[in-house]
Amino acid sequence: MRILFHHNNFPGQYRRILKYLGTRRGYKMSCLTLSSNQQEITIPRVNFKPHRQANPGGMHPSLLYTENAVLHGHAAFAALHEMKKRKFKPDIILTHSGWGASLFFKDVFPDAKQLSYFEWYYNASNSDVSFVAPEKAHDPNQQMRIRMKNTPILHDLAAMDWGQCPTHYQLSRFPAQFRDRISVLHDGVDTGFFSPDETAVVEVEGKRFSADDEIITYVARGMEPYRGFHQFMEAVSILQKQRPNLQVIILGADKVSYSAACPVEGKTYKDLALEAFEFDHARLHFLGLQPLDVFRDLMRITRAHVYLTVPFVLSWSMMEAMAAGALVVGSRTEPVEEVIEDGRNGLLVPFFEPATLAETVCRVLADPAAHAPLRKAARETILERYDIRDLLPRYEELIVSVANGSHSGV
Repeated sequence: MRILFHHNNFPGQYRRILKYLGTRRGYKMSCLTLSSNQQEITIPRVNFKPHRQANPGGMHPSLLYTENAVLHGHAAFAALHEMKKRKFKPDIILTHSGWGASLFFKDVFPDAKQLSYFEWYYNASNSDVSFVAPEKAHDPNQQMRIRMKNTPILHDLAAMDWGQCPTHYQLSRFPAQFRDRISVLHDGVDTGFFSPDETAVVEVEGKRFSADDEIITYVARGMEPYRGFHQFMEAVSILQKQRPNLQVIILGADKVSYSAACPVEGKTYKDLALEAFEFDHARLHFLGLQPLDVFRDLMRITRAHVYLTVPFVLSWSMMEAMAAGALVVGSRTEPVEEVIEDGRNGLLVPFFEPATLAETVCRVLADPAAHAPLRKAARETILERYDIRDLLPRYEELIVSVANGSHSGV
């Protein structure tokens, strides 16, 4: 079977299935990705690059995202035509929807099946935007902009032979008329790699920390409102006053990945938090982006891992933390509640209540032994529902059934 993967930052969500299929016989795999992608790629690669960016001065503001999508689609269209000239013909295309690159895949390869990976459908109300900024939920300009961001996604929904979505909550954001043609299938967690180890040690700024130390952690791609960074930092300022031995370790870049840009010119959300609250900086460690093994070992030694998110795409890191035996103190928001039940396999707090977050974490720090059953239950949840050993064979079955036209639902 000839499989063409598309992801702007390949392998992305396809990392696990790519590795799995590489151990199986009968698959010939290639990928289409942005020329700027610096990820390590182990299969034949074809690059595409939009010839320009959308021009905000020459169109209705609501169309800016759509034009960027078409520009990506145009570049991908040209790259696939070059592949076609070399007699390349995929049986199935696995494409990550949203950017627009897949707009014209069916025009180049009309006989290829298309399995689209859907992460998010934009909604102006009862969703991420209205949660963060409820005062803008009924802004007409905001509503039009958000509605139009779905244009490339809607084209993919029309063109797909089948769809895939990682969680039930994320699927619930999509229009009802499409949901019965989208399978909920998570990418899976490598529970062999992300596993507990009481002997783990992590070196941080010249100091060696283990499970014997009083540590809490926070991990996010960017330090931003969508992942509750400000609320976390306010809770840290409270906790440092109450727990003199507490060490706080933060992984992530000082950037915005999903939220609106910082409203103060020349500053970041990290800058604003550091200015707003008092900290003992000797016990506050920003490590930036780190390799997976550093993240994993931090999850093995942390007393409490704080994961906050608005109603949005659920981070892999939360499930990986649970698999490594971390106690997650998460936000009581829909994506988190799909995985964590308060008091059974983790603890949940209101997103906008830093004092409650600090109180909950302080309770865990005061008696870690009493909360050990939650750690065990957290790992069991991942083993039962999200283990790659179970999900990757199901993923392969989905790919094969869509490719041969036999898939009718999971």
